[in-house]
Amino acid sequence: MDRREPVPACAELLHVAPGPEAQQLAIYIGWLLHKTRGGLVAGSLFVLPGLIAIMILSWIYAAFGTVGVVTALFFGLKAAVLAVVLEAVVRVGKRALKNRVMIALAAAAFIALFFFGVPFPLVILAAALIGFVGGRLGMGAFLVNGGHKSSHGKTIADVESALGEALPAHARPALRWSLTVAGIGFVLWLGPVFLLIACFGIDNVFSQISIFFSKMAVVTFGGAYAVLSYVAQQAVESYHWLKPGEMLDGLGMAETTPGPLIMVTQFVGFMGAFRSPGALNPMLAATLGGLLTTWVTFVPCFIWIFLGAPFIEVLRGNKALSAALSTITAAVVGVILNLAVWFGLHTLFAEVQDLQYGILSLKLPMLASINWPSLVLTAAAALALFRFKLGVIPVLLGSAAIGIAYYAVNGQL
Repeated sequence: MDRREPVPACAELLHVAPGPEAQQLAIYIGWLLHKTRGGLVAGSLFVLPGLIAIMILSWIYAAFGTVGVVTALFFGLKAAVLAVVLEAVVRVGKRALKNRVMIALAAAAFIALFFFGVPFPLVILAAALIGFVGGRLGMGAFLVNGGHKSSHGKTIADVESALGEALPAHARPALRWSLTVAGIGFVLWLGPVFLLIACFGIDNVFSQISIFFSKMAVVTFGGAYAVLSYVAQQAVESYHWLKPGEMLDGLGMAETTPGPLIMVTQFVGFMGAFRSPGALNPMLAATLGGLLTTWVTFVPCFIWIFLGAPFIEVLRGNKALSAALSTITAAVVGVILNLAVWFGLHTLFAEVQDLQYGILSLKLPMLASINWPSLVLTAAAALALFRFKLGVIPVLLGSAAIGIAYYAVNGQL
């Protein structure tokens, strides 16, 4: 393919689409090259290795999570994952915060989430509306490139690319096609959700998993880390499927396995069903919960792409939409910072006190409960990422090895 068009345009527009961005890009490329069949194959194969890897690790975690060596492994991973999230804040911030308005939006997003508990979807919606209006009014502060950097590498001629000189016929808008895709896609996605509710009731764990992650597929914007901010706090604080440290364990799994980072949601659904199996064997219930989570998380990606991809060429260049993209990306910086602080409080401190003053809420760590080994290991991981520019995988593996060594020295294996 030609690296100039139309994939870079898709990558930017997908940032304002709900759900996992990398998965949608894989589906889009497959669809663009080989129609619906190509999109289905590309999207499925993009997820499959991660699905298998996370499932195997989840089985090990559920069965042997309290064994010394496994505990030590995840002790090291948690500290490194915290550093990785901090690195994501800096990386996205450098790209998105081009002026004072964008910095202010990021700060406002963090304050709204951390101090006032404003729901994540409302924060992103407000940012999008601000950007859209600013773009329509032609305000310069909003007309910045908030998306992905374009490639400046060597390109190939259109006639030499897989697409040829012009877009193929299937890549042009067609109402009949869109309605057909919508009908089939929504039945495949929401059919199991309504069936579970009808059979087991809305309070059943499988019904809750299907509802929550279906909702997540609609209301989450801004990339994997932004989505995880929403999922982590809901799964831990609202549904009680996980403890804060376990969410970091799952994120460590997703960081060290193939596939999109958002595969951590499979671990969340797995553990939720494992702890509320009903009449089922806990491991069987957990496996079904993980698979159900993956289904309702990723099936919508195919729907959004098959529905919206033909309109990408029409939407590209829309100043108001580009401005909304910029403000969403700026707000995402604040969202990821909120995730980093939330993870940090629950990783580095054994006790965190929740204080409420009217609409203002505060999470204050008990300083006496600080976990010094975790703090030292997190600082070392951050130094490796920021100062020595090591990759994420070496840092994660190194931290896991240090965690095992620390437990061995202290006779805890």
